[in-house]
Amino acid sequence: MSEASHPEPILQIKVSLVGVAKPPVWRRLLVPATMRLDRLHAVIQTVMGWGDYHLHAFTAGDVDYGPPDPELDHVDERRTSVAEVISEPRDRLRYVYDFGDYWQHDVIVEKVLAAEPGARYPRCVTGKGSCPPEDCGGVWGYADLRETLADPTHEEHAEMLEWLDLESADDFDPTAFDVDRVNALL
Repeated sequence: MSEASHPEPILQIKVSLVGVAKPPVWRRLLVPATMRLDRLHAVIQTVMGWGDYHLHAFTAGDVDYGPPDPELDHVDERRTSVAEVISEPRDRLRYVYDFGDYWQHDVIVEKVLAAEPGARYPRCVTGKGSCPPEDCGGVWGYADLRETLADPTHEEHAEMLEWLDLESADDFDPTAFDVDRVNALL
């Protein structure tokens, strides 16, 4: 049979930033099941808004996947497809970005779909919440940052505005998310 009669499976996955709420930060994606984990890493970086400045790893079951590094002893993510670790609805994978701030992301398969003729993948379908700034101290540092920005009398308020290169705390919107912009970047 021709490849056209058996299109590549597409996984609808939800990537959620663990521990960040009000608003939560998550993205719903359509990705080819054959996509390698190193490529999924790049996609998550793009759709979440991270800058790819830090180490990362995926964990499925008790196996860690990541870039080749003899000290970390990960399975090489470049040799592993998404479908090899998650392929059915409710399958899950943990993605950690920045081992210092330790941003944990749950990656959960929601559906397995057939590829649409002419459609481009990967694609972000929807999402919610703005990604926290890089190097803000993880979940707790992000909560402190938001509290500091919300209080103009806080002793670190001006310092945080400067660090974020903002003129006003009103310019910081944790609810912001633009699916069209994300897809343009993909």
